[in-house]
Amino acid sequence: MLARRRFISCAICSLAGFAATQVGGSQAMAQGQASPAAAPAAAPAGISRKVLGRTDVPGDKYVAILMEAEFDGGIKVARHTHPGIESIYLISGGGVLSVKGQPDRTLAAGDGVQIPPEVPHAFQVGADKTKAAITYIVEKDKPLATPAPE
Repeated sequence: MLARRRFISCAICSLAGFAATQVGGSQAMAQGQASPAAAPAAAPAGISRKVLGRTDVPGDKYVAILMEAEFDGGIKVARHTHPGIESIYLISGGGVLSVKGQPDRTLAAGDGVQIPPEVPHAFQVGADKTKAAITYIVEKDKPLATPAPE
């Protein structure tokens, strides 16, 4: 297993629950290591997330994770990637989403966005607290989020 440094990842991932989020065992997650399992690592200060559901996708490679995430205003979710598709729906709040290869996009409550697998992205939460519902369809045996270079 590879050690991972803690970071605030995808709020949009984080929004999704997206901070140093991993699909892994509790001890490995506490140590910041990737591990195949079900729940994300503890969220950094200013981010709370709750796994609402987890379902294996037919076959043995992917899992679907439904999550609710809340971000304090002003938080920057560092650039990161996911080993699958991330679908985000903003319930309240908003901010600026940066996705590699695309112009920055300002998101507000009611907006939805999908981020393709392995595409680096970051999220700057606006002044107000932001709440999102996020669905990940990701490879089971990989960390939910991995830091990406700026």
